[in-house]
Amino acid sequence: MGVGAKGESGASQSIEGDTSAAVDGIANYGPGFKPPSMHELRTWILKAEVKDINVMMEEHKKAWKQYGCLIMSDGWTDGKSRVLINFLVNSPAGTCVVDEIGEDNVVQVITNNASNYVNAGSRLMEKRKKLYWTPCAAHCIDLMLEDIGKLKVYDQTLSLSRQVVKFIYGHCWVLSMMRSFTKNSELLRPAVTRFATAYLTLQSLYKQKQPLQAMFSSEKWASSSWARKVEGVKARATVLFDPKFWPNVAFCIKSTIPLVSVLREVD
Repeated sequence: MGVGAKGESGASQSIEGDTSAAVDGIANYGPGFKPPSMHELRTWILKAEVKDINVMMEEHKKAWKQYGCLIMSDGWTDGKSRVLINFLVNSPAGTCVVDEIGEDNVVQVITNNASNYVNAGSRLMEKRKKLYWTPCAAHCIDLMLEDIGKLKVYDQTLSLSRQVVKFIYGHCWVLSMMRSFTKNSELLRPAVTRFATAYLTLQSLYKQKQPLQAMFSSEKWASSSWARKVEGVKARATVLFDPKFWPNVAFCIKSTIPLVSVLREVD
């Protein structure tokens, strides 16, 4: 959510790197390695890690004073519907979560574009004259894609495409058949937001137009039990016989792909 996702991505990459180094170290040690005990992990090993983090933070703090820094928010809702927000500080030294930064070091505060954040950002600039609040570019574009998706032609086209993709990916036999016709090319294109994902999947669907039409026209499909099920009949009708579906897919892609491309660049 917002630019803060970049901090989460950097943290996950750091964890992956540390895990890889640990596994390599264990492998190099060979048979007979004894892992540290729970007592060691929560005493001297933990203290050593805290010391290393504090040393690293000193380097970050030097960069804040030298270059200035940005505060970014990264929010999500947990399984109990509680809204949680991480505040991260970014500078050329990297991104980390902090408690206190110092107003003189902060150049900019970046959040998403929800109305409560807009209000908080305006109040912040009134109180802190040195700070600038900026809405997250990725979230702004995502909201634009969401609003575009509510227009009739987009809504109908996305709805039909989701039905086709859901049917194919929801049944192993159909998915295997699709992959044999598309030469293992996928239709689903996960992206940073669900709206970007919808339009990227639309692109993939259009690229595989001919293989999909060939699949639903094949004898193998006609002789399968799926050809007589309601979902299969609807998917086949959309791909083969709906005169508006493919032209509308092409229109939706052409009109939104510039926004999707920018979204992928800025997030």
